Amino acid sequence: MAAHLEKHFTSSQFIGDIIIGLSDGLTVPFALAAGLSGAVAHNNIIITAGIAELVAGSISMGLGGYLAGKTEQEHYASEYKRENDEVDKVPDVEKEEVKQVFAEYGISKKLQDEFADELSKNKERWVDFMMRFELGMQKPDERIATKSALTIGLSYLVGGMVPLLPYFITDKPLTGLKWSVVTTLLFLFLFGYVKTKFTGQSPFKGAVKTVFIGVIAAFAAYYIAKIVS
Repeated sequence: MAAHLEKHFTSSQFIGDIIIGLSDGLTVPFALAAGLSGAVAHNNIIITAGIAELVAGSISMGLGGYLAGKTEQEHYASEYKRENDEVDKVPDVEKEEVKQVFAEYGISKKLQDEFADELSKNKERWVDFMMRFELGMQKPDERIATKSALTIGLSYLVGGMVPLLPYFITDKPLTGLKWSVVTTLLFLFLFGYVKTKFTGQSPFKGAVKTVFIGVIAAFAAYYIAKIVS
């Protein structure tokens, strides 16, 4: 009998942070550069504004990731303390909640009682069980805030450089814009394809959707800048 190998995707937090950083990094500087291309006459203005936006955006996005990670840690700690106190103060109620969890899986009443009694012998495991199966919470990585900040911030920088690079090697804003559109849309397509492939959905549809969002953002910024100027 052939060995059964299960493949599950478990790095959702890390990939999610990359997606957040890259998607914003690709679309926001792209839209900014596109908008300026219709309003200014020199590439150096676009490059200066783009780099300033990249630095500010990456710091802002990284800080947002850090605060989100800290909030998750604090929320878990707060709920853990509350659950820990409830186990001390109302153990019978908590044991009934354990039984309810097993009841949802069709476990017999006899086994529910045995499982609850056995689990209650170890307070730490008991509280961990309630956190996971009653509240649906898992203990976050202690470094989640720092990891999220770095991942999102660096991903934003990488994504943001894609639409700006053509302006470094061209002479005129509209020429830079043409190449920026080509390189950014290609990168958006590849990014959307890989992103949706991880989720098990149609990679091609995800790629097209990602490109569509980028196009809408760029055209909106370009024509608004034209109207204002």
